[in-house]
Amino acid sequence: MRKVLTLILFAIFTNVKAQIPVEIFGGHEKTTVDIMFFKFFKNKQGENSHWLFFNRNRASVDYRMTSKTFLPQFGFTEAVSYNHPKLKGVAPVLVGQVLSWGVYPKAGIQYAHISKNMTIFTWLVSETLSNPDLDFFLLFRYTPKISAKLNLYTQFETGNTFPTNSTKNFSFTQRIRLGLSIKSYQFGFGSDFNQTGNSSYTKTNNVGGFIRHEF
Repeated sequence: MRKVLTLILFAIFTNVKAQIPVEIFGGHEKTTVDIMFFKFFKNKQGENSHWLFFNRNRASVDYRMTSKTFLPQFGFTEAVSYNHPKLKGVAPVLVGQVLSWGVYPKAGIQYAHISKNMTIFTWLVSETLSNPDLDFFLLFRYTPKISAKLNLYTQFETGNTFPTNSTKNFSFTQRIRLGLSIKSYQFGFGSDFNQTGNSSYTKTNNVGGFIRHEF
């Protein structure tokens, strides 16, 4: 875990030089704030190096919140991967995750394809703790041009947790965004879905609208 945190701090305080996109999503159950970006470190010549930094900070507030139930949730995910060109987007990745309920160091395999109008980013990682959970994450974003100043904005992501301990719960999450992109702003409709359980599942959803801005 110490090595993961060292790499994360190195990423934050060196020349990542990333634009910071912030999304606010207002749904019928809760409001979420999501800051997510991934950028290559720059080398001395100002070009992309083989090191890719992924950052995600996410928080949610449930409208049903009381002093003891439906409390705010948060999660911070930082990851560093080494992307050699010969591996064609496949890379080893180290992940540090801080959630409302604990701290989790993880390691595994990642795939990244990042172009102007399309992003595919996915990984399969395992906790480095005893009785680890396995995590599968996929982000797909497609923003084709509609006109000279307008783009379609589509994004789908899924995050799934598979426990190796048979008594622990599975968790499956899907998030969908569909809208428009004008300059540094994106806005439109969205929905979040979650299923948690083992032999039976509790299902939740949050449907509403989003606005996203790249600072």
